[in-house]
Amino acid sequence: MKVLYAIQATGNGHVSRANEIIPLLQKKCDLDILVSGTQADVPINHFVTFRRNGFSFIFGKKGGIDFYNTFKQFQSKRFLTEIKNLPVENYDLVINDFEPISAWACKIKHIPCIAMSHQYAVLHHESPKPVKTDPFAWMVLRYYAPCKTGVGFHFKSFAENIFTPVIRKEIRQAVITDMGHYTVYLPAYDDKKLIHFLSNFKNVQWQIFSKHTKKSYLAGNCAIQPVNAGEFTKSFISCKGILCGAGFETPAEALYMKKNLLIIPMKHQYEQHCNSAAAAEMGVPVIKKLKKKYIHIVDRWLNEPTPLIVDYKDETSKIIDRVLALASLHDADKTITKLKDTGSQVFARAI
Repeated sequence: MKVLYAIQATGNGHVSRANEIIPLLQKKCDLDILVSGTQADVPINHFVTFRRNGFSFIFGKKGGIDFYNTFKQFQSKRFLTEIKNLPVENYDLVINDFEPISAWACKIKHIPCIAMSHQYAVLHHESPKPVKTDPFAWMVLRYYAPCKTGVGFHFKSFAENIFTPVIRKEIRQAVITDMGHYTVYLPAYDDKKLIHFLSNFKNVQWQIFSKHTKKSYLAGNCAIQPVNAGEFTKSFISCKGILCGAGFETPAEALYMKKNLLIIPMKHQYEQHCNSAAAAEMGVPVIKKLKKKYIHIVDRWLNEPTPLIVDYKDETSKIIDRVLALASLHDADKTITKLKDTGSQVFARAI
């Protein structure tokens, strides 16, 4: 079976998961890889057949998406050309991790496209949702990379075909320690905002990984450095706790390592608010933004750590088998439909 695995590179989580999945997929099929997006700091550790610009959301500096620069860098003509020119018809199956170019190309050309993403789980009706709904954001999430069927990843297995997270081997095999510091990854906030807020906690050593600096420096009890995958993992596995956005992979890995976790969802990012709802159900503390009125919650989090116990088994191979099985069912359904149509035509001619 010739398969195209399409990966969204807006964030690091998609790429980190893909690096675990690709070697297993390569054992089961003839695999090509597509990557679109420009915001990942983690490299794909495999040969990439197609690189596309796609449609990336740009992180802002005040806790949300920078919509101005997001749409400024988006070129609709180029985006449509990338969809039109992607040769998905050369593949028996496209596996999609929330990647829009391949999803829309498959939809237009009627090529089987199966989701294998966190977003597929978020969209499931059994998945936790925030109290405040956002119909427009929901529509964007649903139609950004549309797939009719698939498997999803979430903090819990809420339903059939929803699995617990894919944890990197680097994390599974790491010697977990507690060196007393707190790791911070909030790419939608600039350094000044982070330092101003975190300086309220004088006795805490904060190791901040920033998308807004190119050099490392110290500011009181805050150590700021550019995002680097190796350095981040080193800080992560040795920290006492982590303060991060409400993405998926980083909170999931923190839960797996039993680290003290506090999350802040990005403004105007509905998926992260869905993640926050799911994490809060498990007992993870959540604050809305870096504001003075939330200092007491952070202070309680620092002084009353309550690491959660989760069971995130390595089911990656099983998940891939499920995806390939869904593809086989899709092919079988198409064959049955075709036979029915042929039978109807024969019957019509006979009468």
